[in-house]
Amino acid sequence: MTSQHPDVALSDLRVISLPEQKLFDQISDELRDFTCVLWDLEGEPEGCAREDIDIAVAPYFSGRWMKDPSVVENVKLLQLQSTGYNGVPERIGPDVALASAGWVHAAGTAEIAVGLIIAAQRNMDRAILQQKEGVYKRYFSRAVADSRVAVVGIGEIGSAVIDRLRPFEVEITRVASSAREDEQGQVRGVDELDQILPETDILVVALPLTEKTDNMFDAAMLAKLPDDALVVNVGRGSLVNTDALTEEVVAGRLRCALDVVDPEPLPGDHPLMSAAGSIVLPHVGGSNVSYRPRVRDLILQQIELIKAGKAPQFLVQPGRLDLDSAGE
Repeated sequence: MTSQHPDVALSDLRVISLPEQKLFDQISDELRDFTCVLWDLEGEPEGCAREDIDIAVAPYFSGRWMKDPSVVENVKLLQLQSTGYNGVPERIGPDVALASAGWVHAAGTAEIAVGLIIAAQRNMDRAILQQKEGVYKRYFSRAVADSRVAVVGIGEIGSAVIDRLRPFEVEITRVASSAREDEQGQVRGVDELDQILPETDILVVALPLTEKTDNMFDAAMLAKLPDDALVVNVGRGSLVNTDALTEEVVAGRLRCALDVVDPEPLPGDHPLMSAAGSIVLPHVGGSNVSYRPRVRDLILQQIELIKAGKAPQFLVQPGRLDLDSAGE
């Protein structure tokens, strides 16, 4: 449905809301050309009406506002603090411009991905359990070195995972929505997974969640992986079919190391919580101290682009913003 509202010039954006006091204190003095207000998208903003806010930064640790997305119906640009945005465009409608956090969580999530790989391959979870039981016992493990790793999804997070894996002496296959060549060499397409998965020891899923990627790794796809392969998911939980993965892991044919699951939270009595060969983290990839200064930097970059008449980065949908006259 086409918007009935007139386009909004980037130069008209002058009021920005920030969702927490700490971020407000860090950034408000640097946004001299903008009016900054405190608003967590619940209740009323401090110092102005909702209708006066041009740019709203959504909270990171709370999604309660999503239950009533009408609170942002007059906002021109909604800036997320998360990389993922699945479900948000549908909730806020097409009139509100939406930007994701892009690279903000790439480093932290990549750390989790590599940490999960090392922990699973070197049986660190076993060693930790032994320690808690007061047992000191050596064991022989798999290795990360010489493994064949397929990273599916090479956006900000997938690329960060790849950069950190290169020194580990692994064979990396990069997989994206379509095959291509870039400055780093060959990128294979998801339509080649039938050939890629049987030659994969470690599968890293770092895709965004869309209609096309939802349930991409179902029972048939997981069955293509060789015995003892490791499935690492740092994208979104429903990219991998939980029932199919559970069946494979409980049977001992595959292993998994997950930062995201479907559903979240995973029930405490779910088989993946106790299965041998399973590591489940409570979606902590982006939850670390590095995200705060990175969010600050992103917001400042976005404002500088807007002041220069340029489109903001990581724009998911343009809303009512007039981008036809925006600079390159």
